[in-house]
Amino acid sequence: MVLVKKITAKDTYFLRKEVLRKGIDLPFMFEGDLDSNSFHVGVYENDELVCIGTFMNNCIEELEEEQYQLRGMATLPKSRSKGFGKVLLNFATKELIKQKINYIWCNAREIAVEFYKKNGFKIIGDQFLVKKVGIHYKMYKSIKNENN
Repeated sequence: MVLVKKITAKDTYFLRKEVLRKGIDLPFMFEGDLDSNSFHVGVYENDELVCIGTFMNNCIEELEEEQYQLRGMATLPKSRSKGFGKVLLNFATKELIKQKINYIWCNAREIAVEFYKKNGFKIIGDQFLVKKVGIHYKMYKSIKNENN
């Protein structure tokens, strides 16, 4: 059974440490995790948290309208390619549409670019390096047509 729901920032920490920060001495807690306008989403498979994502009201200049940043999206390695990331994005998109948000954007690791493209995201600008993590691309998805 698959369940997707809002979770706490603290609920995300295990997967962030295990998937995104394993062997990397960078913080797994994000500035803004506890802001009142941030929210966290978890996908559960048989009562196990297998996929997470955090959504924050951070803005980039390339997108002029209402926007949210997706941070710290991670899926357990054993649970990849089962559609959990797509389920998480769909759930969050519905939440953001209720708030009249027009864009979701993220800094995508190079290995995740194809996943985001398959889910409607486009690259903005050139690749960049995040120290200790690797090459990233800024990506965005318009959800404003879904607001109508």
